[in-house]
Amino acid sequence: MPDQALPGPPLRVLVADDNPVVRAGLAALLGAYPGIEVVADATNGEEAVRRAADCRPDVILLDVRMPGTDGLTALPELAALAPVMMLTYSREPEVVAEALRRGATGYLVHGEFTAPELIASVRDVKDGLPTLSPSARVLAPAGVSSPLGVSYEPSHESHEPTSQLQLVVAQSSKARSTVAARLRRRVPDRPAFGLSSREVEVMDLIASGMNNRQIAAACFISEKTVKNHINRIFAKLHSSSRSEAIAHWLGTAREGWTG
Repeated sequence: MPDQALPGPPLRVLVADDNPVVRAGLAALLGAYPGIEVVADATNGEEAVRRAADCRPDVILLDVRMPGTDGLTALPELAALAPVMMLTYSREPEVVAEALRRGATGYLVHGEFTAPELIASVRDVKDGLPTLSPSARVLAPAGVSSPLGVSYEPSHESHEPTSQLQLVVAQSSKARSTVAARLRRRVPDRPAFGLSSREVEVMDLIASGMNNRQIAAACFISEKTVKNHINRIFAKLHSSSRSEAIAHWLGTAREGWTG
């Protein structure tokens, strides 16, 4: 049964998701509870920013992957307008970490909460209380808990402290925007060796000294995808190791190499 109506004006919610079934379902579910009103919806991040600026919701529910402007891209602007809870099927660690870094107050994964828990989470996020699904706990700030009964201590399955994992993501994201420019200034006439734009980005990060985990965090891809990129890069650079690839990439390999 829906909760009893709460005193005062209703809690105003904006739902941003490209799936019309999800949007309609959330509107129906939230609207059945007194004290909560879905005042707007959006199909991508750009539209969400525009609608949020117009209607000034109390809470924004935001999907990660949407066409055009995705949720992570729009998140900083949205978080400046209202508390944001990611509501998504995406449970990749690097996505969770980046969402928290960009200002999300909560992160719920579809299938990991009940309707009453969603309602409680929406109200908690309005009050600035962090709320995360069990699968998102590993990258949550240590010691955070919510009325859902979940303690967000780092998972025992994690091999590094949560704060260190988040620091890697933050440092990698900053490095991503500076490494390429620095390396290209050092070797202005460096050939691209037939690498794609993504492979150039990955190779620049390799040359900066990042490991696969840091590259995955910086590029928002899995470590398996990083390894696939590296295999193709090594083939194009005729290299069998990181150091050899870096030497060719930076133009410090022996002159007899023809690439």
